[in-house]
Amino acid sequence: MTIEKLKLTKEWDKTFPKSDKTEHTKVCFANRYGITLAADMYMPKNCEGKMPAIAVCGPFGAVKEQCSGLYAQTMAECGFLTIAFDPSFTGESGGNVRYMASPDINTEDFMAAVDFLSLNDKVDPEKIGIIGICGWGGMAINAAALDTRIKATAAATMYDMTRVNAKGYFDAEDS
Repeated sequence: MTIEKLKLTKEWDKTFPKSDKTEHTKVCFANRYGITLAADMYMPKNCEGKMPAIAVCGPFGAVKEQCSGLYAQTMAECGFLTIAFDPSFTGESGGNVRYMASPDINTEDFMAAVDFLSLNDKVDPEKIGIIGICGWGGMAINAAALDTRIKATAAATMYDMTRVNAKGYFDAEDS
Protein backbone atom coordinates (compact mmCIF):
# COMPACT_ATOMS: atom_id res chain seq x y z
CA MET A 1 0.00 0.00 0.00
CA THR A 2 1.30 3.44 -0.90
CA ILE A 3 1.61 6.09 1.72
CA GLU A 4 0.38 9.49 0.51
CA LYS A 5 2.86 12.35 0.84
CA LEU A 6 1.37 14.59 3.53
CA LYS A 7 2.33 18.17 4.34
CA LEU A 8 3.53 17.90 7.94
CA THR A 9 4.42 20.84 10.15
CA LYS A 10 8.09 20.74 11.14
CA GLU A 11 8.09 23.11 14.15
CA TRP A 12 6.54 22.45 17.57
CA ASP A 13 2.88 23.37 17.02
CA LYS A 14 1.18 21.90 20.08
CA THR A 15 -1.15 23.63 22.54
CA PHE A 16 0.99 22.29 25.40
CA PRO A 17 4.69 22.76 26.26
CA LYS A 18 7.28 20.31 24.93
CA SER A 19 8.57 17.92 27.59
CA ASP A 20 12.29 17.72 28.27
CA LYS A 21 11.79 14.05 29.25
CA THR A 22 10.69 12.82 25.82
CA GLU A 23 11.77 12.80 22.18
CA HIS A 24 9.25 13.80 19.52
CA THR A 25 9.06 12.83 15.83
CA LYS A 26 6.42 12.96 13.10
CA VAL A 27 5.39 9.65 11.53
CA CYS A 28 2.89 8.46 8.91
CA PHE A 29 1.15 5.14 8.27
CA ALA A 30 -1.74 3.95 6.13
CA ASN A 31 -4.96 2.23 7.18
CA ARG A 32 -6.63 -0.61 5.26
CA TYR A 33 -8.79 1.91 3.38
CA GLY A 34 -5.63 3.41 1.87
CA ILE A 35 -5.85 6.64 3.86
CA THR A 36 -2.53 7.96 5.18
CA LEU A 37 -2.59 9.01 8.83
CA ALA A 38 -0.27 11.56 10.42
CA ALA A 39 0.93 11.04 13.97
CA ASP A 40 3.25 12.51 16.57
CA MET A 41 5.44 9.86 18.20
CA TYR A 42 6.73 10.42 21.73
CA MET A 43 9.46 8.31 23.27
CA PRO A 44 11.08 8.50 26.70
CA LYS A 45 14.62 9.88 26.47
CA ASN A 46 17.41 7.33 27.03
CA CYS A 47 15.07 4.36 26.65
CA GLU A 48 16.55 0.90 26.22
CA GLY A 49 15.03 -2.35 25.03
CA LYS A 50 11.49 -2.96 23.89
CA MET A 51 8.84 -0.77 25.48
CA PRO A 52 5.10 -0.98 25.98
CA ALA A 53 3.26 1.29 23.53
CA ILE A 54 0.02 3.26 23.38
CA ALA A 55 -1.90 4.82 20.47
CA VAL A 56 -4.02 7.85 21.43
CA CYS A 57 -6.79 9.63 19.51
CA GLY A 58 -9.59 12.11 20.20
CA PRO A 59 -11.62 14.07 21.13
CA PHE A 60 -14.04 14.18 18.20
CA GLY A 61 -13.15 17.17 16.04
CA ALA A 62 -9.79 17.72 17.73
CA VAL A 63 -6.29 17.15 16.38
CA LYS A 64 -3.13 15.54 17.77
CA GLU A 65 -1.66 18.94 18.64
CA GLN A 66 -4.24 19.23 21.42
CA CYS A 67 -5.53 16.78 24.04
CA SER A 68 -4.41 13.47 22.50
CA GLY A 69 -0.87 14.80 22.09
CA LEU A 70 -0.75 15.87 25.72
CA TYR A 71 -1.98 12.41 26.81
CA ALA A 72 0.63 10.74 24.55
CA GLN A 73 3.49 12.93 25.76
CA THR A 74 2.50 12.36 29.41
CA MET A 75 2.37 8.58 28.90
CA ALA A 76 5.81 8.72 27.22
CA GLU A 77 7.12 10.47 30.34
CA CYS A 78 5.86 7.38 32.21
CA GLY A 79 7.90 4.98 30.03
CA PHE A 80 5.64 4.19 27.06
CA LEU A 81 6.39 4.72 23.38
CA THR A 82 3.28 6.56 22.22
CA ILE A 83 1.66 8.00 19.13
CA ALA A 84 -1.08 10.60 19.00
CA PHE A 85 -2.70 10.43 15.57
CA ASP A 86 -5.11 12.50 13.55
CA PRO A 87 -7.93 10.21 12.41
CA SER A 88 -8.89 9.95 8.75
CA PHE A 89 -10.36 13.15 7.28
CA THR A 90 -8.92 15.30 10.11
CA GLY A 91 -5.88 17.47 10.80
CA GLU A 92 -2.73 16.49 8.89
CA SER A 93 -4.11 13.04 7.97
CA GLY A 94 -5.47 12.24 4.52
CA GLY A 95 -8.98 11.44 3.39
CA ASN A 96 -11.78 13.33 1.71
CA VAL A 97 -14.45 14.65 2.51
CA ARG A 98 -12.77 16.58 5.35
CA TYR A 99 -13.96 16.88 8.97
CA MET A 100 -16.30 13.90 9.06
CA ALA A 101 -16.47 10.70 11.07
CA SER A 102 -16.95 7.12 9.93
CA PRO A 103 -17.19 4.47 12.67
CA ASP A 104 -15.81 1.78 10.34
CA ILE A 105 -12.90 3.83 9.04
CA ASN A 106 -12.08 5.44 12.37
CA THR A 107 -12.12 2.07 14.15
CA GLU A 108 -9.69 0.89 11.46
CA ASP A 109 -7.54 3.97 12.18
CA PHE A 110 -6.89 2.61 15.68
CA MET A 111 -6.04 -0.83 14.28
CA ALA A 112 -3.68 0.77 11.74
CA ALA A 113 -1.99 2.58 14.64
CA VAL A 114 -1.55 -0.81 16.33
CA ASP A 115 -0.08 -2.18 13.06
CA PHE A 116 2.39 0.71 13.01
CA LEU A 117 3.38 0.26 16.67
CA SER A 118 3.71 -3.53 16.43
CA LEU A 119 6.26 -3.14 13.61
CA ASN A 120 8.43 -0.64 15.51
CA ASP A 121 11.72 -2.21 16.69
CA LYS A 122 11.49 -0.40 20.05
CA VAL A 123 7.98 -1.73 20.85
CA ASP A 124 7.05 -4.96 22.62
CA PRO A 125 4.18 -6.13 20.37
CA GLU A 126 2.64 -8.01 23.31
CA LYS A 127 2.25 -4.75 25.26
CA ILE A 128 0.21 -2.40 23.08
CA GLY A 129 -2.71 -0.37 24.38
CA ILE A 130 -4.97 2.38 23.09
CA ILE A 131 -6.61 5.44 24.59
CA GLY A 132 -9.74 6.94 23.03
CA ILE A 133 -10.71 10.37 24.30
CA CYS A 134 -14.25 11.77 24.24
CA GLY A 135 -15.96 10.90 20.92
CA TRP A 136 -13.11 8.58 19.99
CA GLY A 137 -13.66 6.47 23.13
CA GLY A 138 -16.29 4.44 21.28
CA MET A 139 -13.93 3.92 18.34
CA ALA A 140 -11.27 2.67 20.77
CA ILE A 141 -13.73 0.21 22.34
CA ASN A 142 -14.72 -1.01 18.85
CA ALA A 143 -11.07 -1.53 17.94
CA ALA A 144 -10.35 -3.38 21.18
CA ALA A 145 -13.32 -5.69 20.57
CA LEU A 146 -11.96 -6.55 17.10
CA ASP A 147 -8.17 -6.57 17.52
CA THR A 148 -6.69 -9.14 19.91
CA ARG A 149 -3.28 -7.42 19.75
CA ILE A 150 -4.69 -4.61 21.89
CA LYS A 151 -3.90 -5.59 25.46
CA ALA A 152 -5.27 -2.54 27.31
CA THR A 153 -7.91 0.05 26.43
CA ALA A 154 -8.97 3.27 28.11
CA ALA A 155 -11.95 5.31 26.99
CA ALA A 156 -12.21 8.74 28.62
CA THR A 157 -15.59 9.70 27.22
CA MET A 158 -19.01 11.01 28.10
CA TYR A 159 -20.78 9.20 25.25
CA ASP A 160 -20.29 6.51 22.64
CA MET A 161 -19.66 8.36 19.35
CA THR A 162 -20.11 5.16 17.36
CA ARG A 163 -23.62 4.69 18.74
CA VAL A 164 -24.44 8.39 18.19
CA ASN A 165 -23.38 8.05 14.53
CA ALA A 166 -25.64 5.01 14.13
CA LYS A 167 -28.69 6.01 16.20
CA GLY A 168 -28.43 9.75 16.82
CA TYR A 169 -28.15 11.50 20.17
CA PHE A 170 -30.23 9.75 22.85
CA ASP A 171 -31.10 7.09 20.19
CA ALA A 172 -33.47 9.64 18.61
CA GLU A 173 -32.79 8.69 14.97
CA ASP A 174 -35.41 6.25 13.68
CA SER A 175 -35.40 6.86 9.93
